[in-house]
Amino acid sequence: MTEIARELRTFWTEGRPVERVAYAIAALFLLSGLAHLGIQAAVGGPWDGPVSWRKPTTFGLSFGLTVLSATWVASFLRIGERLRAGLLGGFLVASTAEVALITVQAWRRVPSHFNFETPFDTGVTMVLAAGGGVLFVVLGALFAQSLRAQPLLAPELRLGIRLGFGALLAGLVTGAIMIGIGTVLVRGGDPQAAYHGAGVFKLAHAVGLHGIAVLPGVAWLSGLRSRDREHQAGSAGAMSPELRLATAGYLGLLACALVAGAQGRLDALTVLGIALTGSVLLSALYRVLAAVLRGKRVVSGDTVR
Repeated sequence: MTEIARELRTFWTEGRPVERVAYAIAALFLLSGLAHLGIQAAVGGPWDGPVSWRKPTTFGLSFGLTVLSATWVASFLRIGERLRAGLLGGFLVASTAEVALITVQAWRRVPSHFNFETPFDTGVTMVLAAGGGVLFVVLGALFAQSLRAQPLLAPELRLGIRLGFGALLAGLVTGAIMIGIGTVLVRGGDPQAAYHGAGVFKLAHAVGLHGIAVLPGVAWLSGLRSRDREHQAGSAGAMSPELRLATAGYLGLLACALVAGAQGRLDALTVLGIALTGSVLLSALYRVLAAVLRGKRVVSGDTVR
């Protein structure tokens, strides 16, 4: 575990300025999420619904993890420095706007999404929607960069990065579907139905977003095992058993979450599917961590500096 921590620490100590800013902002988001979780525990109140401390909690934690993960994953890619700074800068501005506005509306005790009651609330709703669009463009551009030749990366890590960005975009598309459903319903005069109708895809949205941490993470950890670079270079296109297992489990979990969203409920079969695919994913994580903790170590790919 100390080897993993040492490797991860280098991404801060050797990180580019924009990456270090991103890591610091991600930490602030995480602290904000934890602080609001503490407020929820202290003052109580509903966890569900359009007005609750759940929103700043989940947005803080989710955006913190996403900014941290996407910045880390993007650090492996060969990208022009100006383009990297521009894409990460846009990502940080949009993410900060999303978390800040969600938090402001929670403290005002009014809904953050689908709220057209006042000009200010309407503006917040529109900025949140626009921020989602910016995130899709910026992260889509990073995904496109990952599809270009990345000769300094081990094949498995390159594949894991592509899968991770693809998963993240799937999560953003699911979020856009949620916004679309809610907007149609609230414009039709039924705001309560809007919050429920959009909320059925929450699980799929969350699973998609955090694929950017899981799949590249498994690929990176797989590369910390005992393999020399000549073996890596000769295994182009290969996928380790751990990454193969993690990908199958993750895609199965995402599919089950999408089915649950489309149905608008969790039935027994979907719950069973989530349990099984989640177990497969956890098994992959356990296997790769166990292999690393046995003390076998080699870095699977170089961060492009």
